[in-house]
Amino acid sequence: MSYPSTFLDSTAAFLAHLNIQPRTIDLFHQALTHRSYLNEHSEAPLPDNERLEFLGDAVLAFLAARWLYARLPNEREGTLTRLRAGMVGNERLAQYAAELGIGAALLMGKGEEDGGGRARTRNLSGAFEALLGALYLDQGMDAAYALVEDWFERALAAMQRDHSDKDARSRFQEWSQTALGKTPRYQVLSMTGPEHAPLFTVAAFIDEQCYGTGSGSSKRSAAQAAAQAALDQLGITEE
Repeated sequence: MSYPSTFLDSTAAFLAHLNIQPRTIDLFHQALTHRSYLNEHSEAPLPDNERLEFLGDAVLAFLAARWLYARLPNEREGTLTRLRAGMVGNERLAQYAAELGIGAALLMGKGEEDGGGRARTRNLSGAFEALLGALYLDQGMDAAYALVEDWFERALAAMQRDHSDKDARSRFQEWSQTALGKTPRYQVLSMTGPEHAPLFTVAAFIDEQCYGTGSGSSKRSAAQAAAQAALDQLGITEE
């Protein structure tokens, strides 16, 4: 196998940043090799990261299930299943992968890179799963768990906040219909930031009056924040 020297150096630096001391470094080289590189370098007999991604997906699902089972001992199966799906979804994984710097560490083709591949959700989430698969093979389940434990806590907290926001939107609609006989509407005021990480600002209106504004990474989350701002403005607290 022959990897570019710059990739070897960047992989070593990336793993050191994560405090991973590999026993079999080629596993991690494979985890960070995107298929597009091989499409452009057919002469290089290198494996891409898709098989490790398959393995890492299964490892991640198991670890999330085990963590939720211990963390929420009174929740029913349906709730645990829903939370696990939210924790390991592509967008959430891509966010974590971006925080870790996986995009910059990937070996990928020039065409994919020029097309924004280092920030693409599918590439980031897949590379994260491949990295987890490599870590599992190299050092076992405990090492894989150490990589994701803190992220699981943060992901659960984010989903619980989102749930509260959804309740806020429902409560604002209930107040509006009861007090005014009208249904709120939500209007996007702006969208800023890069395409892979946009920030939406949304206003909550009843007729032409704005009752609150909010921001979020999606139109939905921004609308939830606007509804909460409206409730705060009205002095309506959660029951």
